[in-house]
Amino acid sequence: MPDQRHKSFVAAVERRIGWDDAIERALAYAEDAEPNGKNLPTSIDVARRAVEMGSDRDTVVATLLSARGLRPRLDPERIEQEFGHTVAELTRGVIRLNTLKEGGHARIDSPEQAEKLRRLLMAIISDARVMLIKLCYRVERLRLVRHDDFDTRRLIAQETLDIYAPLANRLGMGLLKWELEDLAFRVLEPQVYKRIAKLLEEKRSEREIFIEDFTGRLRRLLAEQDVDADVQGRAKHIVSIWRKMQRKQLEFHELFDVRAVRVLVGSVADCYAALGVVHTTWQHIPKEFDDYIANPKDNGYQSLHTAVVTDDGKVVEVQIRSREMHDKSELGVASHWRYKEGGRLDQRMENSIAQMRDLLQGSAADVSDAMSEISTELSSDRVYVFTPKGQVIDIPRGGTPLDFAYSIHSEVGHRCRGAKVNGRIVNLTAELHTGDEVEILTTKESRPSRDWMNKNLGFIKSASARSKVRNWFNHQDFEQNLLDGKAIYDRTLAKFSLHGVNLKALAAHFKRTEVEQFFADIGRGLITPAQILGFLQAEPQQDPFRKVKKTPQAPASKDQVTIQGVGNLMTQFGRCCKPVPGDEIIGFITVNSGITIHRRDCSNILSLPESKRQRLIEVDWGQRPDSVYPVEISLTAYQRTGLMQDVSTILANLKVNLLNINSNTNRDEQMVYTRLTVEIHGVDDLVSIIDKLSQVPNVQDVKRVA
Repeated sequence: MPDQRHKSFVAAVERRIGWDDAIERALAYAEDAEPNGKNLPTSIDVARRAVEMGSDRDTVVATLLSARGLRPRLDPERIEQEFGHTVAELTRGVIRLNTLKEGGHARIDSPEQAEKLRRLLMAIISDARVMLIKLCYRVERLRLVRHDDFDTRRLIAQETLDIYAPLANRLGMGLLKWELEDLAFRVLEPQVYKRIAKLLEEKRSEREIFIEDFTGRLRRLLAEQDVDADVQGRAKHIVSIWRKMQRKQLEFHELFDVRAVRVLVGSVADCYAALGVVHTTWQHIPKEFDDYIANPKDNGYQSLHTAVVTDDGKVVEVQIRSREMHDKSELGVASHWRYKEGGRLDQRMENSIAQMRDLLQGSAADVSDAMSEISTELSSDRVYVFTPKGQVIDIPRGGTPLDFAYSIHSEVGHRCRGAKVNGRIVNLTAELHTGDEVEILTTKESRPSRDWMNKNLGFIKSASARSKVRNWFNHQDFEQNLLDGKAIYDRTLAKFSLHGVNLKALAAHFKRTEVEQFFADIGRGLITPAQILGFLQAEPQQDPFRKVKKTPQAPASKDQVTIQGVGNLMTQFGRCCKPVPGDEIIGFITVNSGITIHRRDCSNILSLPESKRQRLIEVDWGQRPDSVYPVEISLTAYQRTGLMQDVSTILANLKVNLLNINSNTNRDEQMVYTRLTVEIHGVDDLVSIIDKLSQVPNVQDVKRVA
């Protein structure tokens, strides 16, 4: 036998949407998943609330199927099979929002924290209707919160005022905002709530009847004067009254806007015509009149405000504005929510909220496309993650646990040795996503790794975090930095087969007068291997070649190399050194095969007899960014299962074409010696490949084959 809850829901659906098979099947599931305890609403209660908010069929079905008790046996894949893709996506979104601990983020210590959490909630949903379901659930949850213990009641109520009521306001859900605030305020300030309720001296329904009579009369009077107007009214709810009493330091009897009416007209002239009708019909209170049309507020807000006394002695506040002023006030730079909340302007958030309102009102032509655009708007450059205590931290998109750690505090970053994301241990290079809960695992002593400063390794995304690591090394012992820097320098030269470097000239380029200071600054991270490599490629330290006077450079050629500024000559690349763009190169004129291109530090070029040096010629790289070049890499590693699979995965992720692989295993030493031939566009690609392969477990050495 259906209970009253069931009957109420069915009646609401039949009245507003129309009954169908999908709703009936979803209702059957919902009835079989009643929550345990008196403090949790059923999905039927929430769905009825969603129906009353004007939701469509898919939203109602998804609300019914989002019951916690259904999750173990009704996953989104099965929902998609039975109810379609849209319902499944809505259900996924609700489940994702519900993974956030209820009341766990209520201790918000600043407006910025509250705003970050609101942004997080907006960013992790894929459809505006998900937020509608969440807000409907929160209203019903507050109605039952009296069954919870004292601390839980207050946490949930405070979270509602900080997060969910402002979101309802921004999305234009005035009814939900009104209920959320009143219900939460009743929990947090029960005595104040009762006192104001008593001072109102009338029931809410009676106040609403009064407003309806007032607006009806005003609507008729305006029509008689040929003023096309929309007249709307509502009795002020208790939270709004209390806030105004606090903000203006007024007693209840000094308030003139307990009852409020808004008049929307077509033009500025109509605004003043409507004002004349109001002041002619009722006695106005002069000190409560404000002309924000002639004198707009600093934020651009425009409207006429007045207060009048009705025949039975009740005061009514009247706001009059044009529809254009109203749109600007509600949706633009003078929006009502920012005035109320004291927030800052964020155009991206503004645009997203406007689109979400359109979706909820059914005015967006394509929900999928619109939500895709909203998602991009909200999350293009930042992600929002939680600390274990519920604090929201925003980091750059693509950020890692180390970015998160350094955002909390420099010392947390310095001591970081691992991280848990949503309870599972992850690599420090793992990319964080909005909604993740991150716990940093630390040691007692600060000891960052120099690898964290290497952009190619992906440990840190933000420049500020990388700077904090660099500064840490700057303050360490000179002797240790000297040793570390020398080791980094030697590895860099060995990896890229660089020889004959003039060390003093290199140090002088970086404005270091002493070689030891040069090495120490490498150890501190002030000079990076990439900077060293870039200088050595641009300015070779040995020049055993004859100087050839260059002719004026010809127009840009599409050849791979240009010969003394001239293109379209037959060239080939030396197999001995395999030069790639970024290498300093030289040409050797052969007898029958045109010009062979070598690296300047190629052993064959360096050992040329004097009689053949006259055949060397200056060459430059041409302009063919789409060209690829083969390069050979040597990799040495301890043998283990899956080693080659990991290497292949790295190359695939870097979108590198593997031409050849030759691997030999020394079973006595348990070592694997591998030669890889890959195609690259230039030295920058080579640097990334070597850096990434060096991080593969068990790999001992990676370098370019000379």
